Amino acid sequence: MSSPDPQVRATRNHSTSPAVRGPVVAVTGAASGIGALLTERLVASDEIKQVIAIDERRGECAAAQWHILDVRDPAIAEKLRGADAVVHLAVDLDLGTDTAARTAYNVRGTQTVLTAAAAAGVHRVVLCTSAMVYGALPDNELPLSEDAELRATAEATGVGDLLEIERLARRAPRAHPGLNVTVVRPAVLVGGTDTALTRYFESPRLLVVAGSRPAWQFCHVEDLCSALEYAVLEKAEGELAVGCDGWLEQEEVEELSGIRRMELPSAVALGAAARLHRIGLTPSPAGDLAYTMYPWVVSGSRLHDAGWRPQWTNEEVLAELLEEVSGRHTVAGRRLGRKDATAAGAAGATVALLGTAALVRRARKARRRG
Repeated sequence: MSSPDPQVRATRNHSTSPAVRGPVVAVTGAASGIGALLTERLVASDEIKQVIAIDERRGECAAAQWHILDVRDPAIAEKLRGADAVVHLAVDLDLGTDTAARTAYNVRGTQTVLTAAAAAGVHRVVLCTSAMVYGALPDNELPLSEDAELRATAEATGVGDLLEIERLARRAPRAHPGLNVTVVRPAVLVGGTDTALTRYFESPRLLVVAGSRPAWQFCHVEDLCSALEYAVLEKAEGELAVGCDGWLEQEEVEELSGIRRMELPSAVALGAAARLHRIGLTPSPAGDLAYTMYPWVVSGSRLHDAGWRPQWTNEEVLAELLEEVSGRHTVAGRRLGRKDATAAGAAGATVALLGTAALVRRARKARRRG
């Protein structure tokens, strides 16, 4: 899976190749995370003429042309002039961000980028949401097609924001004739990410809700960046679902991870998750549990028809995820210190879930005594 250093590839390609006639691409959120990875990938591509990197701080990719500003600033329109495509990745889905502030940033930022792109004469905007927008439901087909109805609700972390971004994507071509919008929807994203779904694998036991039918499909960030590049180059367009081929059943996940399950009645699991989130002890609302209960696997047929294939399998991505989270301890979505994690493991799986509040109360009393 190793590949040459992106900076080396960028230098080699731009110093020895003839003048590139491909598109000029702007990337928002380019200084970190997926934005940084995509920026490095694009500057190393023989099919990309130039990369404009936009963020609130300068990133490490020296080959890109940097502009430092907030994506909600209308001045971004001037920075996008000359770009053929924009990939908007300045979206905040951090578990620790205040919900209202996160929504205001995500929605306003997307609105501004779409309007600015149209004003600057940009031909295409690529947005990145998640396959979570399809919703996790017991009657979902396996797999879902890209055209499947978006049946998610706003009850899970950030999903309300993503649904609003999807709505803006549908409206933009009507409001701005000539502007094309592509939406990329990855499965469970892995590779330096921290979400309610990756934290599921930091628990001492894998919570399984009785009567549920989980199906796990992952997407490595490298494959996501590859799919975004396809969208930028107009090799695929429209709504694009992206993930590993196929999926893993819960039993396969348990066998591969070596983590045993804890099975709880639906009312107990959902009730406990809702109470702990309501009193501020866990970052994940009860709605996140649905995505560990029911399938939301996608086919990725449009990308496949365009010739794209994932480089990672579900088994490989799960192995990388388990390596990333090794040493972290999470119960009900809340990260614990080592001492609390040991106590939670010794207490048993059910007590670990339902006893999180007691652990926190004990810690608070200890601090007051100190």
